Amino acid sequence: MSPQKGRGGADHLKDEAAQAARRAADEVYAGILERAPEHDIDPTLDRVRAVCELLGDPQKAYRVVHVTGTNGKTSTARMIERLVREHGLRTGRFTSPHLTRVTERIAIDGEPISDERFVEVWQDVAPYVHMVDVQEQAADRPRLSFFEVFTVMAFAAFADAPVDVAVIEVGMGGRWDATNVADGDVAVITPVAYDHERWLGHTLVEIAGEKSGIIKDGATLILSQQQEDAEGVILHAAAERGARVVREGVDIDVVERQVAVGGQLLTLRGTGGTYTEIFLPLHGEHQAHNALAALAATEALMAGGGALEGGIVEVAFADAESPGRLELVRSSPTVLVDAAHNPAGAEALVAAVEEAFHFQRVVGVVGVMADKDPENILAVLEPALDEIVVTRASSPRAMDVEDLAEIAVDVFGEDRVHVRERLDDAVTLAADLAEAEVERGAAVLVTGSVVLVAEARVYLGRG
Repeated sequence: MSPQKGRGGADHLKDEAAQAARRAADEVYAGILERAPEHDIDPTLDRVRAVCELLGDPQKAYRVVHVTGTNGKTSTARMIERLVREHGLRTGRFTSPHLTRVTERIAIDGEPISDERFVEVWQDVAPYVHMVDVQEQAADRPRLSFFEVFTVMAFAAFADAPVDVAVIEVGMGGRWDATNVADGDVAVITPVAYDHERWLGHTLVEIAGEKSGIIKDGATLILSQQQEDAEGVILHAAAERGARVVREGVDIDVVERQVAVGGQLLTLRGTGGTYTEIFLPLHGEHQAHNALAALAATEALMAGGGALEGGIVEVAFADAESPGRLELVRSSPTVLVDAAHNPAGAEALVAAVEEAFHFQRVVGVVGVMADKDPENILAVLEPALDEIVVTRASSPRAMDVEDLAEIAVDVFGEDRVHVRERLDDAVTLAADLAEAEVERGAAVLVTGSVVLVAEARVYLGRG
């Protein structure tokens, strides 16, 4: 056999092995999906705590940065992880939901775990999950949910790696979130706004109270700018737990920011000093504030609140990425995707588009989940969109297209609203509409749902 053929045979075997691993991971994922979904909340930490105890409490094997808030959690978590990793430490990152593959939720050293490792971790924890499921069902209580299982898997994967630091994003809320069995050395609370009111409460005071539940005794709290009602609740919770508080606008600040090609240049005042000319390849003022929270969290974790080495900060931020957050996925026409799924997120999106881009015409492709606030999301988007194509993601939680279209007509007027049941048809129509009146400076903006953005990325070749 010639060397050429030998390499070809090895590549073929490698491809077959990769496909088999992918199928096995998909089967595991399908099995976990049969459990209660992540938005079906049963407020207790007992199930996750019981499994973790049987596993030897893997969540205690490394230092933890715990991140909650309404918007900006994933971007902030990704930036913290990148800063910590640049210090030469092994990192774990747990975020949700995923955009393309479920393995994205559990990342080690910045990379999603492999399909093979995903299956191995499930096999490691499955017997203990089963034991607790049996106990719970015997007591007429629900078995572990989808999100609880993934949380246990992340903790176990990080301990087995082993990592030095795990950056853990809350799934929903904080107090009763499955991730809260971990004790964060540092807690980060990004801006609190209205979202998930059915589960977290209908006032900012209630929502902030749930999110402040991640603050642990003696921890350091990094607190992004908040509305007054939310801030009061969080500060009270921090005082009760003896937490050291680092507040944006008091202890830390975004001193200066300038729009730059491909992102922005920042001057950030942390607790350890001021960091100048930091390039962040992400658009929008909100991302500058996320970067500030990430910087302060890393200062607290790595330097006890002191200064970080400037070169480390520059390299880490320059390499930051947050897929699905005002991400350019195609040109001619420009197609942007953004996972804004509540009014506060939509406001940040509109401001970022207006600041970073100078489009003559923008057509939106919008789909939202049925448990969201479509009226206010669309009202925020309306001034930024010339026309809108209403569609839906494949999720059973997605709002019916005709129902969303009815609301869109009220907001935009009938002449500016189009309806397409399928996402691919919606994107095609939006591109045609965008380019129909201007040859240059036309854009399509896909937003309204993380799931919709995830599917758009796959359709447009980014998945």
